[in-house]
Amino acid sequence: MALRPEYSLGHSEYNDFLFASICEEDTGTLTVLSALTRLGFDPWQEAARLADMPRNAAIRSFAVTIAGLPRGDWTSSDTTAIATRLVAWLPAGSIPPIPTLDGAPSRGGKDKSRPVSPWLMWGALAVVLILAVLLYR
Repeated sequence: MALRPEYSLGHSEYNDFLFASICEEDTGTLTVLSALTRLGFDPWQEAARLADMPRNAAIRSFAVTIAGLPRGDWTSSDTTAIATRLVAWLPAGSIPPIPTLDGAPSRGGKDKSRPVSPWLMWGALAVVLILAVLLYR
């Protein structure tokens, strides 16, 4: 069974940005994805937020994020240069949510407008009937 598109990393419009290298560490390459995760951000939400911002504002915001990384071997001007290089990988504007079959946008959350499952209703009715038979014998 294939993953639904919203869960498939291979088709994310943010992959170029998220998997871009910030720097090399002793343990390997520090990517945007790993840096945002270390800082407690949801990488895809942060990428969408930055993509919705004007480029200069996104660069300034992401430079502050980079400066917040522990053990960074960079100065303030370095963080701006790094952020400029990385923000260039973002698409212009966030990607619209993935439509559901009924046309309503969805980001993978539960659809609260769905009726209760018929099987759940039949199961509840069966439990009530069994209790009624056992209690009124």
